[in-house]
Amino acid sequence: MSLLLDLFISFFLVAFVSFGGASAVIPEFYRIVVTEHGWMDARVFTELFAIAQAAPGPNVLIVTLIGQHVDGWQGALAATVGMCLPMSLVVGLLFKHWDRLQDWRGRAAIQLGVAPLAVGLVLASGTLIAHSAMPGWAGISLVVLTVWLSLRSRLHPLWLILLGAVFGFTGLV
Repeated sequence: MSLLLDLFISFFLVAFVSFGGASAVIPEFYRIVVTEHGWMDARVFTELFAIAQAAPGPNVLIVTLIGQHVDGWQGALAATVGMCLPMSLVVGLLFKHWDRLQDWRGRAAIQLGVAPLAVGLVLASGTLIAHSAMPGWAGISLVVLTVWLSLRSRLHPLWLILLGAVFGFTGLV
């Protein structure tokens, strides 16, 4: 039971700083499950992240996959409820009254402050995943090529995804 409680509490606490969604707190998930508790290694964490991103649905799926890896379906349930419960309560209670606070100066400050926070958290998450994946020179070159093509051409993003898949399938990355 202690493991389930650890899962629940860990994700419950992280939920309060998850501005930008679950993808924004990937470094904290990593710290908890890899560094602090040792529930998995960096490679497994990166693979679970990749599965969560490839699957349709909300980005909070990573939490469910982590919980399932740690303690089966009970772990999946504990981690998911732990992550979703706090913000569900906050959204349900706070935003019910949010429109009434239109003239409050703090509302604009909150809205302006949360946006860069979310961007920074998501950038930190991308950096962590890129570092954990250890892409090598071929992977880094593929990222640079993809960014360059995205900015300089009208090439549909699916072609770039296909290019990445070909690189991965052939073992170049």
